[in-house]
Amino acid sequence: MELHLTKPICFFDLETTGTNLAKDRIVEIAILKVFPNGNKESKTWLVNPEMKIPEEVIEIHGISNGKVANEPTFNQLAPKIYEMIKGCDLGGYNSNRFDIPLLVEELLRAGIDFDMKTTQSVDVQTIFHKMEQRTLSAAYKFYCGENLDNAHSAEADTIATYEVLKSQLDKYEELENDIASLANFSARKKCADFAGFIVFDKGGAEVFGFGKYRGKNVEKVFDDEPGYYGWIQNADFPLYTKKILTAIKLRKLNTKVK
Repeated sequence: MELHLTKPICFFDLETTGTNLAKDRIVEIAILKVFPNGNKESKTWLVNPEMKIPEEVIEIHGISNGKVANEPTFNQLAPKIYEMIKGCDLGGYNSNRFDIPLLVEELLRAGIDFDMKTTQSVDVQTIFHKMEQRTLSAAYKFYCGENLDNAHSAEADTIATYEVLKSQLDKYEELENDIASLANFSARKKCADFAGFIVFDKGGAEVFGFGKYRGKNVEKVFDDEPGYYGWIQNADFPLYTKKILTAIKLRKLNTKVK
């Protein structure tokens, strides 16, 4: 079943130096852009992460330090990548918890403020886990009846993710062929940031999801302990988390002024 799209969706996959959103960097990114008329555009870039890739990570994706030494940095590629995904919805495998947060971090480091407010995100892994509880290779075998060759190649994983989602729509009648519905179905716990440091309470207010103020209202914490905001801004938190906290702080200040 082909996807019913009202605007383009970009399926993408990252290979990285590790899994730390604040510290690790992209070494390969593949994007498969699918248009409402069914046309497709695909791009893959190797990226110089400007840091050493650990040996244990190289064993997983096979991208060595030498392979990316002469490749462009993410800062150099950022305008091209942003131009490709701008105005599109996003899709991936475990993308809500890792790929999208890390991509946004890299864009912020490059000075590009990518806004997710009008972007739907479909996480094919979440759909798979809710339905079958398997991995991407198993998902590809289960849904598409084929072995996933070159697993952990960003391009192969991106194409497999797209094919799995189409097969999921064929298999599960309860899944609506609509990006907003798929995004809602594949969403995990609602967070204000990507990393889950700021979550929403039952009333929709932002509360801390970690540390000594876990479960406490962010605005109240900043009122009671103003230095906590500064500590977070100077600590090793993701840039997007810091951005969200700054927006909350400014919103509070603007409310007081009014």
